[in-house]
Amino acid sequence: MHFIMNLKNQKRAELLIFFQKLNENKSDKSFNLNQLSLFLWYQYQIYSVMKKIFLAAFLCICVNGFAQLIQIGPQISTNITSVNTNNFSSDHTNTGIGFAAFARVNLLLFYGQGEFGYSKSNFSVYQDGIGETEFKLAGTDASLIAGYKLIPLGKAGNVRLFVGYNWKNYSDISKNNNLNSIAFEKNNHSIIGGVGVDVWKLTFDVRYLAGLTDIDSSNGEIKTGITNFSLGFKFL
Repeated sequence: MHFIMNLKNQKRAELLIFFQKLNENKSDKSFNLNQLSLFLWYQYQIYSVMKKIFLAAFLCICVNGFAQLIQIGPQISTNITSVNTNNFSSDHTNTGIGFAAFARVNLLLFYGQGEFGYSKSNFSVYQDGIGETEFKLAGTDASLIAGYKLIPLGKAGNVRLFVGYNWKNYSDISKNNNLNSIAFEKNNHSIIGGVGVDVWKLTFDVRYLAGLTDIDSSNGEIKTGITNFSLGFKFL
């Protein structure tokens, strides 16, 4: 009836008479064209409003579904890097940090995730009779991950298992002295295995990166093993 109140007085009166005749069930139902037009206009207004309501509800459902399907956000990480080598008497692990952005696509109990960022890693090698040298490697870091939600808890979170691939490009390589030397290969490829937990919008991951690349381009052999701890925030 809200639409009727917005009509001019004469037209509103004609439409009310039309409804009264319908309710009285009179045999004479010969209404004029103006009354019929008003009735059809009234029906169209109701249809238009209902269509807008259904469209708004549909858009809300779509937005919520999209937020559950695709999630993006930043993450920070810390890592512990060790090396597997026979070139030196011993080696020591050191810690590094990383920053990245991630995008996750959820498919029921499975998900895929891509990450791209910048990371730093450190390790030391020691040679008898020479001494110890610390190496710092930094550069682009990218990962592709496929995972399974072991304990799905909906919006509250989940527990995940995942595997994947990591690529590092060392654009900045430095060392604290010249006692030991390594001819570094700048691209390092690794396979990933790990476990993660999501709580609300926070995501925690623990992963191990087993190096496949011999990063010593000389006659020696050095492969990295990196334990990584990360914390991310999902905007969606």
